Amino acid sequence: MGIKDHVVEITQGRSDGSAMLPVPETRALSMEARRWFEQGMEQLQVGKAKDAVDSLSRSVECAPNFPEGHMFLGVAHAMSSSVYPAFDHLERATELAPGSFAGHYLVAQLNFKLRIPQKGYAAAERALECARLPQERRLLAELLQKEREREHNGLARPWFNKPFRTSSLILLGGGLGAAMFVVILHLVLASMR
Repeated sequence: MGIKDHVVEITQGRSDGSAMLPVPETRALSMEARRWFEQGMEQLQVGKAKDAVDSLSRSVECAPNFPEGHMFLGVAHAMSSSVYPAFDHLERATELAPGSFAGHYLVAQLNFKLRIPQKGYAAAERALECARLPQERRLLAELLQKEREREHNGLARPWFNKPFRTSSLILLGGGLGAAMFVVILHLVLASMR
C-alpha cells in the first residue's frame, strides 16, 4: 500500500466505519474559504488529489491560519506525491494547532512512509501527548506496530544524523589535498611539454 492509498484510507475512513480524522468546524471561516475548503474535501474524498490541492490552496489563501485547511492540503499534496509541500502544510497545521492529534499523527505517518523513522517517532510521541480518545491511541498503536514490523523485517538502513569525527575530516581533507596536488602537477607538466 503506497502513500496515496494509505492517505485515502485516512480521509475516507476505516473499513470498520470509524472516521480517522474529524471534519473541522468551518463556521468561523469566511464564505469563500469555507466554499473552497468544502469543495477540496469533496475532491479529496473521491480521490481527485490534484483538484483538491487547487481548492484547498485557495481556502488556505483566504484563511491562512486555518489549521485543518493546511492539514488537508498536506494530505492532498501527499496523495499527489508532492512530498515537500505535504510536509510544509502538515507542519504548519501542527504549528497552528499544537494540540491536534490528527496533525501530529499525519506527520508521523508521512515520515514513516518515507522511511524517516526518527522524525516519525518524534511526531508519534507528540501525537500521543495530544491523544484524548481511545480510538486515537489505538490508531497510533497500529501505526507504531506497523513501523516496528517494517523495521524488523526490512534491511538495516544507515542513519545519516551523526556528525563526522575530527579524524575522519582530517583524513578526508588530506586525501582531497593530495588529489588536488596531483591534478595540478599533472597540468603543469602537461603544459611544459
